[in-house]
Amino acid sequence: MLENIRLSFQGIWSHKMRSFLTMLGIIIGIAAIIAIVSTIKGTNEQIKENLVGAGDNTVTVQLNQGDNAYEMEYNGIPDGVPVISEEVRQQMVDLDHVKNASLYTCREGYNTVYHQNIGLSGGKIYGIDNNYFSTCNYKVKSGRNFADSDYSKLRKVAILDTDSAETLFQGEDPVGKTIEIQQEPYVVVGVVEKSSKFEPVINSMDDYYMYAQDSSGSVYVPNTTWPVIYSYDEPQTLVLKLDSTDNMTAAGKEAADILNANLTVQDDTLKYKAVNLLEQAKEIQELSQSTNTMLIWIAGISLLVGGIGVMNIMLVSVTERTQEIGLKKAIGARKGKILGQFLTEAAVLTSMGGILGVVVGIILAEVISKVMETKVAISVPAAIVAVVFSMVIGIIFGLLPSYKAANLNPIDALRHE
Repeated sequence: MLENIRLSFQGIWSHKMRSFLTMLGIIIGIAAIIAIVSTIKGTNEQIKENLVGAGDNTVTVQLNQGDNAYEMEYNGIPDGVPVISEEVRQQMVDLDHVKNASLYTCREGYNTVYHQNIGLSGGKIYGIDNNYFSTCNYKVKSGRNFADSDYSKLRKVAILDTDSAETLFQGEDPVGKTIEIQQEPYVVVGVVEKSSKFEPVINSMDDYYMYAQDSSGSVYVPNTTWPVIYSYDEPQTLVLKLDSTDNMTAAGKEAADILNANLTVQDDTLKYKAVNLLEQAKEIQELSQSTNTMLIWIAGISLLVGGIGVMNIMLVSVTERTQEIGLKKAIGARKGKILGQFLTEAAVLTSMGGILGVVVGIILAEVISKVMETKVAISVPAAIVAVVFSMVIGIIFGLLPSYKAANLNPIDALRHE
C-alpha cells in the first residue's frame, strides 16, 4: 500500500501540469461546496442571533389571548389567572437547563413618564423582581441596583436603561433625580445596560421591520410598588435564562404547561405561551436552506465533471504506461497489484484535489464574508466529508482505467509502442 502511494506521488509529480488540470474540477467542486456550506451555517447562526439575541439565551412566557399577548391595560385583570408565586418561580429554576427565572409586569409607557417638562413618548415600564437584571443579562452602568430594602419598604425608586436616561435627562446624570410615573414621584437610583452589545444585521427593509425595536427606552421599578402606579394582583410574565439557545423551545413549553395547570379561566383562549423566537429563526433558516441546497447540487455536478476528467487522464496514463504494465506482469505482478496501483493513484489524485478544494473553499468563504458583510462559519465535519467524498470519486472513476490496466495481455503490452 505504501509503495503504491509512493508511486502515485511520483507519477503525479512527473506530470505536474496535467495532474493539476485533472484536479481542477475536483478543486472547484469541493471549494464551491465548502464555501456554500460555510455561508449557510454562518447565515443560520446570524438569523438565530438576530431573532434570539446574542448571549442572552432567554425565553419569555407570557399570557396570551388566542395568538396575541393579553392586553392588560385594555382588558383589565382576567378572572382565573392567579399571581405567580415565588414557589412557582423556584419551580421554574429547578427545570432542566434553566439557570435563572424572573417575574415581571409591563405596560407601554406612552406619556406616563416625565422629568420636568420632558416626557418619554414610548418605551415600556416594568415592575420587576430582584432576579430580573441577572436573568436578562443587564449590568449597572451607574448608580446602584435595587436593594432588598427597596422591595420590603415599598420605596418609590426607579432604574432607567441608557435610552430612557438619554431621552429624559439629555446627557445629564439621572442618578438621585426625580421622575414622575403616572404622576407618582420616583427617585432614580441607577442606570443599566445590556452586558453584551448586540446589533442585528440589517440587509433589507424586511430585516428592519423584523428586528426593529422601540428605542425610547425602559423604566424599571420594584414590583412591590407596581400597585401604586397600576393595579394589584396583575398576572406576571415569566422570563427564563437557559444554558443554551437550543434548549429554549423545550424549556419554554414546559414552563407554559406548569403555569397553565394553575389557570381556572372560563375563556379557553387564555393561556400562557412561550414567545418562540427560536422556531421563527428555524422557519427562516429552512426557507434559505432550500435555495442553498440547490446550489450544493449544482456544485456537485462539477465534482462529477472532475471525476470524468480523472477517468480520462487515467485512461491516457494506462495507454502511456502499457509497456511498464506488461513488464510488471511478465515478472509476476498479479492483476490485484496492478489494479491497486492505479486505483491508489486515482484516489491520491482526487484526495489532493479535495484538500486543495477545502483550502480554497475556506478562503472563498472568508472573501464572501468580507465582500457581502455576511457571517460565515467553517464546518469541520463538512471539510472531512468533502475530502473523503473526493477520494471515493477517485476510486469510482478510476475503476475502469484500473480494470483495463489489470487485464492487459503482457505479450501485447510489451509489443506496444
